[in-house]
Order: sequence, then structure tokens, then C-alpha cells
Amino acid sequence: MQEPDITPDLIAAHGLRPEEYDRVLEILGRVPSFTELGIFSAMWNEHCSYKSSKKWLRTLPTSGPQVICGPGENAGVVDIGDGQAVVFKMESHNHPSYIEPYQGAATGVGGILRDVFTMGARPVAAMNSLSFGSPDHPKTRQLVHGVVEGVGGYGNCFGVPTVGGEVRFDPAYDGNCLVNAFAAGLADADAIFYSAASGVGMPVVYLGAKTGRDGVGGATMASAEFDESIEEKRPTVQVGDPFTEKRLMEATLELMATGAVISIQDMGAAGLTCSAVEMGDKGRLGIRLDLDRVPQREQAMTAYEMMLSESQERMLMVLRPEKEAEARAVFEKWDLDFAIVGETIPEDRFLILHGNDVKAELPLSTLASSAPEYDRPFTEAEGPAPLDPDSVPALDPVDGLKALLGSVNYCSRQWVYEQYDTMVMADTVRTPGLGAGVIRVHGTQKMLAFTSDVTPRYVAANPEEGGKQAVAEAYRNLTAVGAVPLASTDNLNFGNPEKPEIMGQFVGALRGIGAAVAALDMPIVSGNVSLYNETDGTAILPTPTIGAVGLIRDPETAILGQARDGHVALVLGKTHGHLGQSAILAEVFNRVEGDAPPVDLGAERRHGEFIRNNHALIKACTDLSDGGLALAAFEMADAAGVGVQLDADDMGTLFGEDQGRYLIACNFDQAEALMIAAGRAGVPLASVGRFTGESVRLGRAEVPLAELSALCRGAFGAAFGQA
Repeated sequence: MQEPDITPDLIAAHGLRPEEYDRVLEILGRVPSFTELGIFSAMWNEHCSYKSSKKWLRTLPTSGPQVICGPGENAGVVDIGDGQAVVFKMESHNHPSYIEPYQGAATGVGGILRDVFTMGARPVAAMNSLSFGSPDHPKTRQLVHGVVEGVGGYGNCFGVPTVGGEVRFDPAYDGNCLVNAFAAGLADADAIFYSAASGVGMPVVYLGAKTGRDGVGGATMASAEFDESIEEKRPTVQVGDPFTEKRLMEATLELMATGAVISIQDMGAAGLTCSAVEMGDKGRLGIRLDLDRVPQREQAMTAYEMMLSESQERMLMVLRPEKEAEARAVFEKWDLDFAIVGETIPEDRFLILHGNDVKAELPLSTLASSAPEYDRPFTEAEGPAPLDPDSVPALDPVDGLKALLGSVNYCSRQWVYEQYDTMVMADTVRTPGLGAGVIRVHGTQKMLAFTSDVTPRYVAANPEEGGKQAVAEAYRNLTAVGAVPLASTDNLNFGNPEKPEIMGQFVGALRGIGAAVAALDMPIVSGNVSLYNETDGTAILPTPTIGAVGLIRDPETAILGQARDGHVALVLGKTHGHLGQSAILAEVFNRVEGDAPPVDLGAERRHGEFIRNNHALIKACTDLSDGGLALAAFEMADAAGVGVQLDADDMGTLFGEDQGRYLIACNFDQAEALMIAAGRAGVPLASVGRFTGESVRLGRAEVPLAELSALCRGAFGAAFGQA
């Protein structure tokens, strides 16, 4: 094949700016080959290099006594005691999912699972955070069906339980949905595998499925805004095979047990290019690759295509040469490719050979650790004016609750999660639907809790408080099941960072997240940045999703019960009636106004510790967030099949979204004991009603629980149930 000439149009099509291409010329002292241009494009794009976000990511707290491995590897690793570790990460597949919903979402799940088992961990839980456009937008139905089917299709076939997640709708996502996938696995704390290559002359081994042309240029596509040419990008979306991935996991874990692995890396974004460069750069070594040895499923593939393909279910490994026969036998047993495609070399060089020709010869370190880094200018918008409570019309509280329960944003998500296998592996303790998901750590008394949280409208109104709130809500969801929060992963979804106002959102949110994870002892141990989530210049809402993991060491400390008839309803935390940016304001009055609710991180920690210290007195617990007390009380009542009566009838008390609050259900004598304990601890605790009967009563307004339950459980299916 005749390689094309390197022209300004070709450079621009690869996402390189003129000044970045000038830097390439300076590094090489010559014009790059077509393959070299593709390699620079892949490694220097936003998705792989984090060139707009590195400066601010460095400000996040990432360490602690519980942290075994923080950011920089395939996933974060946290100690859970007894020689065990939990390995987890969250990552986006936004652009591919908008172009090709099923395969985009499916390969997002596949990629995050590989990140986990590449570290030597067996995946035990998955979550997802999905953001779609307005329900009446012509593309939303197709996206919802495709994404949900893709998540379920891959995860169910692979055999990992989906234990939690979130789904939201807003017109801001009309042109750019978000698909954030989370996975967690278990490993021995002293048997974690890393990606840094070591040793000169060590074999570089290709593992897994064959390389095809799917996904070529996927990482570059993910680092650009959408426009009218979106349909042309379909070939950049990867195609997944969960059954091959299952075999790859089993083969990889078996291989690791042989002692053959020096280092190992998933082939994700930018495929063979990124995996080889990262392994070499972390080990301060060069890599030589012979592409004639790469297993291929298509004819006449070029060096450019092989280096930039993002075909799925592939790994790259540096092998102990004396273990070659044993390692090869493992992969042949699982009917997977095992091919020595290169070796480590002492000099700082990335050498690509194909058909006896040198297709690329580059200084390897310039591709990864020396990639461009920008200090983008940013502007911090003035926060919105506070909401005037008197501007909110009076509302029958039952009508308000019905409006929330009939909305696709706040109704039951069972239409979604019932398409996922939530019980495979038989260790799921709490399935999706109410707060954090919980699994048993197999063969022990321990349990792990998982949650995913963010409220984008808060972040848009006040990035710093919104960033704090995402972490604080994750902390509360873990606490509400009795778990001690351990650590966090983030998925930072924003628009174009070259716009100062978008960069201002990013910086503000990172400040808030950093302050919150420090105050709540939930360091960020892994994550992902997804920028340029825009179509025709219109950005998504800033959506910094927080995935968090908590530990329940003893099942006696878990809070997994349900409310029952006769239980007292208590609220821990101060209620001020904050209605700015609230769900009730948006759903009933179509108003997105006011400031985000402030987050008192000291109070969040005190209230969380109070819940955990008094777990024996609490039968059921949930945090108060979207929809305030009224929605939380209904959800707790609905889960238990018992009515609830709340004393208040005013909007602020019932639907306000003040932070740092929990709803507790317990017996009368336990309520008395909690009141005494709260007085001693100096935390606000108030009785707000009781669980009884078969209706929901808000002040003097009353409605049968069954009527609300039917509305809540049917709304999502009514909107999206038909394909």
C-alpha cells in the first residue's frame, strides 16, 4: 500500500494541532511516516495523554494506609484485610456508545473488566452510570435500548453481577450520551500484577483474540467533538465478544499463577500502540515489535491499522523466557492466540517492523511521559442567585411526590436492572434498587459495598459544591448499609476544555472532589477523564461521576434490614429546606434555578460515624438526596411494603435537598436510645413520622401506597418499554 503524503489536512484529521505537529518534527528531525503520525496521534490525544487535565488530577488525594496502588495502573488496589485486596476502576465509553449504542456500551464493560483482571483480580461486581438526552428526543429511545442491551449482553455472558448504578435524562445529553462503566475484583494483596516492563531482551507476547480493523482511530475519535459527520465515525467503534473475554480472563489468571508474567497490560484505547508504549515507558525501556507475527483476522492489514486497531479481548505481556512453553500451553488450552511479537530493548526507542520494512522508529519516552501538557485558561462563573422560597408556588405534597415518581429521572429503574444478571456468582447480598449494592467476599465474613453518584445540575450551578456533593453522597450511600468507605474512582465527563468556562467547571469540580475525599478519607485510586463531550458546540452538563467502595468487616455491623409496621422514622442531619436546584423544582415547575445545596464535610463525617457507631439500633437506613425526605420515605416504604406517615406538609421539609442527612427506621425504644446517643455526640436527630398502614401520608394529604408503587414501577417501562 502506498502511504499517503503528510499534509496539513491529514495532520488535522489525526487531531494534532499545528504546534503539536511542529513538536513532532522537532523530536524526529524529519517528517514522520504515516504510521508514526498515527502513533503520535493516538498517544497525544486527550483520551490517552490527559494533556488538559494532568495538572489538576495531580491535586487529588490518592494515598492512605489502605491504598496498595493508586492512579497510574490499569486499576486501583485497596487493602481489605486478611491478605486480600479489592481492585476497581470506572471508565467511560461515551462517544462509541452514541455512535453505536450496543457495541459501544458492551465494549465499555469489556474494557473495564480487563482493567481489573489484568491486575490479577477476579471480577466480582459491576456498575454503570448512564446519562441520556430528553426522553422525547428522537434518538433517546434507540440509545436507551442499545446501551442497556449492550451492558447486559456483555456483563451477563461474561458472568459478573451488576450490583448498582444510575440513569439520568436531561436535554444537555441529547447529542452526547454518557456511558460510564465500573468493575471491581478480588485479589491476594501480595499477588498484584503491574504493567512496567523490566529486563532487556525479554519477549513481548501478544495474548487473546486476533487483530481486526474495528476500532482503528477510536481513541482519537473519543478526543473530539461531534458534528454532522458523526455517522462516518462508525468504523472507529470496537466490536466485543464476551465469551472470548471470559476465556481470556481464565487463561490470564491461570498464566499469572505459573510465574511467567513479568508485566502485563490490557490493549484498550489505542490498542497495541498504547499498551506497548506504556509498558516500555514505565520500565524505562524500549520496545521492538514485528507486526508480521501479530495474529490477524483480516487480510492485508497495514502497520498503521495494526498499531491503531482497538479490537477487543487482547493483552500484551512481557514474559519470563524460561516459562514460554508453559505459558503457551495455557493459552492454547483456552483456544486463544499466544504470539511472541517483539522484545524489550535497552535504548529509548519504539521500533515497528512490518514486511522487513521499518514502519516507525520513535523515541518511546516522548510518546507517553513526554506528551504535551496544557495549563488551559479557565473562568469561574459567578454562582446563580439564591432561590427565593416565596417564588415557589404552593403544591399539594402528594401531587409533588407523584410528579417525581412518574418522572423517568426518579421512578424505579427495574426495567433497566432486570435486564442485568445481578445474582451470578451467588454472593450478591443487596441487588440494585435502593442505595449501595452489597456482595459477600466469598469464603469470609466480610462484605463489600459499591455505589456510583453525581448530581450534574448541582455541578453546573456550583462546580465546587457539586464536586463535594458527589463524593458526600457516595459516602452516605456506603454508610447507610453499614460500610466503612475505603476509596473512590472518578469518571470526569465534561465538554471542550479549550473553552474557559468548561475548564472552569472542571477545575471547580476537582477542587470540591479533592476536598471531600480528603475530609472523608476516600482517596481517588483510579479513574478516567472524558472531555470534548459536545455536539455542534453544545456541551453536556458537567458530570464528574464518583464510584466508591466500602467494607463491612463483620455482618453484625451491616444495616440491611427493612422498615416494618410500627417503626419510627428519624432524620439525622439538619433540615433547612433547600429547594435551589432541587428535583421538585425541575420536575414540577420546569425550573433549574438557585444555588446547589452547600456541603458541610465535617458534618458529613460526624453523621456517617454516628450511623456506623450505632448500627445496632438501626433497622433500615437510606441517605436523603434527590427528592428529599418525601422520596426517600416512599422508597423505604415501597421496598418494605408498608405505609409511611410524615408529620410535615411544607415543601422545604418534604422536598428540600439539604445535604448530610439520613432517614432511619427503628423501633420506639431504639429511637429513644438513638436520641440520647445523638445528644451526646452533638448531632441533630429528629422524629419525622412513622411507618404504618397501607398508605403514604404527607401532612394531611394521603394516597394508597399501592397506587404510588404502580406509578413508580411502571413509568420507565411506559416511556421506553417498547423497542
